[in-house]
Amino acid sequence: MQKFFPLFILILLSACASAMPAPANVTPTASGVQVIQVVATSAATRVPRANVLRVNLTGDADTLDPAFAQDPSAATIVEEIFVGLVRLDETTNQTRPGIATSSNLSADGKTYTLKLRGDVPWVKYDRATNQVVKIQTCPDRSKQTKDRVVVAKDFESGLLRVLRSSSPFALLLAPIEGADAYTSGANNDATKVGVKAIDDATLEIKLREPLAYAPTLLAITGAMAVPRWLIDGDTCVTKLGDKWADAANIQTYGPFALKDWTRGATITLTRNPFWVGDDATPQSKIDEVAFTMLDENAALAKFQTGELDATIVPASEFDRVKADANLAKLLTTAPNLCTYYFGFNTRAKTVDDVRVRRALSLALDRASLIATTIKSGQEPAQWFTLPGIIGAPSLKTNADLGIKFNAGEAKQVLDAYLREKNTTADKLDLTLAYNTSPGNQKIAETVQAMWRATLGVNVKLSAQEWSALTKSVKSKTASQIWRFGWCLEYPDANNFLRDVVASGGSINADTGLNWQDAKYQDLVKKAAVEKDAAARANLYAQAEKILVNDAAVIMPVYWYTRGALTQPWIKRTVAFTGRERYERWQIQP
Repeated sequence: MQKFFPLFILILLSACASAMPAPANVTPTASGVQVIQVVATSAATRVPRANVLRVNLTGDADTLDPAFAQDPSAATIVEEIFVGLVRLDETTNQTRPGIATSSNLSADGKTYTLKLRGDVPWVKYDRATNQVVKIQTCPDRSKQTKDRVVVAKDFESGLLRVLRSSSPFALLLAPIEGADAYTSGANNDATKVGVKAIDDATLEIKLREPLAYAPTLLAITGAMAVPRWLIDGDTCVTKLGDKWADAANIQTYGPFALKDWTRGATITLTRNPFWVGDDATPQSKIDEVAFTMLDENAALAKFQTGELDATIVPASEFDRVKADANLAKLLTTAPNLCTYYFGFNTRAKTVDDVRVRRALSLALDRASLIATTIKSGQEPAQWFTLPGIIGAPSLKTNADLGIKFNAGEAKQVLDAYLREKNTTADKLDLTLAYNTSPGNQKIAETVQAMWRATLGVNVKLSAQEWSALTKSVKSKTASQIWRFGWCLEYPDANNFLRDVVASGGSINADTGLNWQDAKYQDLVKKAAVEKDAAARANLYAQAEKILVNDAAVIMPVYWYTRGALTQPWIKRTVAFTGRERYERWQIQP
């Protein structure tokens, strides 16, 4: 039997840590968590106040239902009011215990038996008393009640609900035995799905095949416990169905509880005094987290007047903030989950030839694009997968992997194609489609100019609404070149190289890319089950070489980063995932 918590460890972003500006005064604690205390002259004067952290969400949460919490705002809140079986360390991406304190893996690598802690009560904020209160069970025969605590059945219900609903996480949980049939409706018997509560403290999860990345799936919001008595009703609770997650009804169990939610304006979380903290998820030292929902520029203005304790730096303001003597001292940068890329429809005219695809990618000066057009500290991408997640190549050990700007080689490759076709670069008919936004337009126009200057090609631009672009990309008639981005759903290379690109993935290779490669498929399939971390990383590196260079079906542009400003009276961590753990933050006296 194997314990997965110490074995399935996600690697630290060593490459990006060396390539990006280091956070101000990073101090490792005994637990290995990076704690940042900004010690600088503030851009604002501190006003005495209660122990309330004031931060900004750039938009409202679509829902607080873990089964559907996919947008960044929703995921941020949900991960503070719920805790999964596994908790990802926000600074290192290591898997750490959540509600499951240990897990045994069967000899065939397909069955996980998780042991759950039994001291986590369900709670809600009581507006009548202005307190967080424990949820009680229905009265027994002697009219006695007891605290409802999180049990294995709550996780079983949550997982089965995701599989049977329209949840975006159903695809990620498809590796569970019987999941596909249960999701499609071919099987309606939940007992035939590989999720079973053995007893209150034991949950069994069976997979179709051994998967090296399985533990990270247990940390997604779609794998969290839900209050089944609210959703389905019981002897003393009326069935609420999907309305259970409304602000007036919601019951949770994480380090914070929902105090208030004014749609489109504010969300307030309050410390859950009944959360039994541990090293992975400690009790909060902050009484409340008050979220506003301002656009990034308005939030920056509030930060500068001392009305916010932390905020994201708008891309348009990044250069100004860096140049400001006071603000620059309060600035940190970190990875931001996503890769910006162009995809090729490999069956479309002209780009059906790999030489054209490689030439266009080689002619893209990513560093110049970032410096002159994007101006927000993004990192030039040599390959598709975000560095720092498990299995991904790192710039430190794979400096020459992927594809880089090389004007001479780009021209040489395209010239060979032009001679064979007996044509000239200016006669090539090429179109780049992108979703409408000022930022994407500037990027597209800059790339268009680079291709014209280096290769002599005149690429037309097609601005489309997001819905139209996504519909096109998921069809056989996708544009020759199209702009897309991918943000990780769980921190493993499988989420990029198999889920997105391989046949049958989230973005099916039979549509937008219209590409399949037997060697590529074999590499990512082997990597998914490979237990040795080094061997697995090597398989993914080989797959990346095929994807972005040999076949050049994806043109990586940049890896997103984000800049954040933090007031000097705040001690904080900086999350690799972008989903901050506010229970680790402190307001200094």
